[in-house]
Amino acid sequence: MSVRPPGPPVWALPGLLRKLAVDRLGMMRDAAALSDAVRVSMGPKKMYIFNRPDYAKHVLADNAANYHKGIGLVESRKVLGDGLLTSEGELWRAQRRNVQPAFKPGRIAAQAGAVAEESARLVELLAARAGAGPVDVLREVTGLTLGVLGRTLMDTALDRYDGIAHAFEAVQDQAMFDMVTQGLVPTWVPLGTQRRFRRARRELTRTVTGLVADRSARMTEGDGADDAFARMILAAREHGDPAAGRRLLQEELVTLLLAGHETTASTLGWTLLLLARHPHIRDLVREEARSVLAAGRVPEAEDLHKLTYTTQTVQEAMRLYPPVWILPRVAQSDDVVGGFPVPAGADVLICPYTLHRHPDLWEEPERYDPGRFDPSRVANRPRYAYIPFGAGPRFCVGSNLGMMEAVFVTALVTRDLDLAVLPGHEAVAEPMMSLRMRGGLPMTVRPAD
Repeated sequence: MSVRPPGPPVWALPGLLRKLAVDRLGMMRDAAALSDAVRVSMGPKKMYIFNRPDYAKHVLADNAANYHKGIGLVESRKVLGDGLLTSEGELWRAQRRNVQPAFKPGRIAAQAGAVAEESARLVELLAARAGAGPVDVLREVTGLTLGVLGRTLMDTALDRYDGIAHAFEAVQDQAMFDMVTQGLVPTWVPLGTQRRFRRARRELTRTVTGLVADRSARMTEGDGADDAFARMILAAREHGDPAAGRRLLQEELVTLLLAGHETTASTLGWTLLLLARHPHIRDLVREEARSVLAAGRVPEAEDLHKLTYTTQTVQEAMRLYPPVWILPRVAQSDDVVGGFPVPAGADVLICPYTLHRHPDLWEEPERYDPGRFDPSRVANRPRYAYIPFGAGPRFCVGSNLGMMEAVFVTALVTRDLDLAVLPGHEAVAEPMMSLRMRGGLPMTVRPAD
């Protein structure tokens, strides 16, 4: 017999609902402390929070067709429109089929040289600042990820578009604002968040228009271009409705620009911060990097499989600070998750952040321990206990490229440099409703011994 998931105690409900508006990450922590399945009622609206690997598997994989994108991503459609992150059904399947070849393992391996060159350029840039005062490392790794995105997936230099990252910050802030206000405040209302969003939307429109014009002009019929951007342009040309094709192209490109750089920059920021906080782990990464990569040598594709401990440090950083920390869904039809009935229209939340810290799955879950990802320890862990790239059909298409980028950068930076957090910045706050670093990551740089 199915029973409803427990709701929060009467005394806890007001605090939980308040955090829904102002601290969604805190709300997910509180819910996880109550139970692995929690039902929150907000008048007629119902929210179900599930925090077990088998529950995540059911929602994200086994019955994924019943769960469409939910709160947060819905609000992002003001800018992302029907891009790959937010589209559903046959449109999403067609978009995924179109870009999938650009992310095949062989093609990604062939991009290792570009990734390594951009990584080496970052190390040179940081080394040039050694002893010259604090460096915003987050800003620099964001520039790196944009450079990699442009070279590997777009055949386009993005260094002239350094406003992209700031524009996306404004877009994310607006999405959070819309979640809190349930979309009831029109964007024309002259609030600070709204004004920044309108400016960002105009900037992104100008940027993608210029990028499309430039890339289209360089494409010739039958040139065999196989990068993601070229495939999007060709699909737009073949669309039965030219106006709709152009609109979808712009929305897909905005999504590619956001998803292609922001999550990897965040992962790199957290990884470098954690290594600076744990010098004994940093020293192990340095030893491996110097063993695999002789002084001055940049990594090649085959080196990725030799940088095993470096990979584990990145994986553990993504456990503690997953690049996508919450996976919101809306049930399309009645369902049963783990024996609990879920009605159609209910919001269903899977939270990698709390799943990755579940005390039944992870020993000392708050501790940074890359050894958790030693193959001997991974073998006995449930498959869906660790889902930094999502799961099921909507598993992140760029996961292999993102991991290569993060591992190469971590190895080269740690091999050659010592990064230290500035006094007073040892504890980087986890911002409201987000694990994205805001306000930069000021660190000092010096050559490694």
